[in-house]
Amino acid sequence: MLDERLVEACLALLFGLLIGSFLNVCVYRLPQDLSVVRPRSYCPACKHPIAWYDNVPLLSYALLGGRCRHCKAAISIRYPVVELLTGVLFFLFVWRLGTSLAALKFCLLSALLVGLTLTDLEARILPDEFTLGGTAAGLVLAWFVPVNDEIAALLVWFAGVGGNPHWDSVAAALLGAVLPGALLWSAGWLYFKLRHREGLGLGDVKLVCLVGAFLGLHGALLMLIAGSLAGSLVGYAYIRFTHKDPATYELPFGTFLGLAGIAVALAG
Repeated sequence: MLDERLVEACLALLFGLLIGSFLNVCVYRLPQDLSVVRPRSYCPACKHPIAWYDNVPLLSYALLGGRCRHCKAAISIRYPVVELLTGVLFFLFVWRLGTSLAALKFCLLSALLVGLTLTDLEARILPDEFTLGGTAAGLVLAWFVPVNDEIAALLVWFAGVGGNPHWDSVAAALLGAVLPGALLWSAGWLYFKLRHREGLGLGDVKLVCLVGAFLGLHGALLMLIAGSLAGSLVGYAYIRFTHKDPATYELPFGTFLGLAGIAVALAG
């Protein structure tokens, strides 16, 4: 049984590496409103198409020494990092949950969060394809994989609409998406009224909705607290160390939320 689970997890690792390679395409192209399907992968520096043997996750980067075969331009370290992180997360979730719908749900969530984390870090953008599309997927998956959230279950019970376990799970996912998202949006609105400048992007709110749809109200609130705390501490330290202007520096808050979401998913 242990050997079988290990084989399944290793296959998930390989699949995760491939998904990570696709995520790299999304991280580069979505902020530029480019198709993630066509044209085929190319070097961002010289625009030369990348051959299949130079596009093998992790291995090609190592063999090429982190440089384009044609123009010798440096390849961002982000490429192997995204591939490896996605592969490891897929391995861990399948190792824990086996080949199940629950593992599929958490692998999908981790892939979305990895993509959003790096997109926000590089371009300060959280694409709707990931946030809104992911929220919809989370709500659909809640019908098949229960969202076990005691707080949401209590609210559903008070509302007198419980009874069907599938609909209860969808309601828990919907509450997890709406309530934390509304809380974060309200905080951003209040900041704007007090400071007369944007302090929070709508993409961050959508990211919270995404995690709430997958993990429920409790998970979304944990992510929001952990991400806000990490963002405040790391952001303050970075501003002090680099002598940035706190009034103009744009903190990639979505990056911290994404990493916190991954941590909460793993802990749960």
